Amino acid sequence: MIYLIDTHAWVEYVIGSTSAVVMKRLFENPKNKFITSECSLAEIRSYCLINKRNFEEVYKIVKRNSITLPVLHYHWIEAAKIRFEIRKRVKDFGLIDSILVVKQNELKATIISGDSHFKGQKNVMYIGK
Repeated sequence: MIYLIDTHAWVEYVIGSTSAVVMKRLFENPKNKFITSECSLAEIRSYCLINKRNFEEVYKIVKRNSITLPVLHYHWIEAAKIRFEIRKRVKDFGLIDSILVVKQNELKATIISGDSHFKGQKNVMYIGK
């Protein structure tokens, strides 16, 4: 199975929260493939700066466990449409979240997220509370 890991899920995994146990089990299965969208790297860096964490260490974990894919211009254009549609149901659904939905559709992947914006969304493994 292909999983697209969002920033929230990476943060949970890195800090070792109980909600990240699911990810650890998924990583153990060699049949699973993991993707991180490059726009999530900026969010991860931002998290590290705010929380005084070493980005290089976190980045090594991301690189060790997933493939990072680029976001291209047509992803951004499609994300605007996705965001417009989802905001009819989910207030404040972000543009980066919309990028993940575009990538999810392109890759036929399941998003792993603890972000409440993804709770109840199609093809999402929600690890939040």
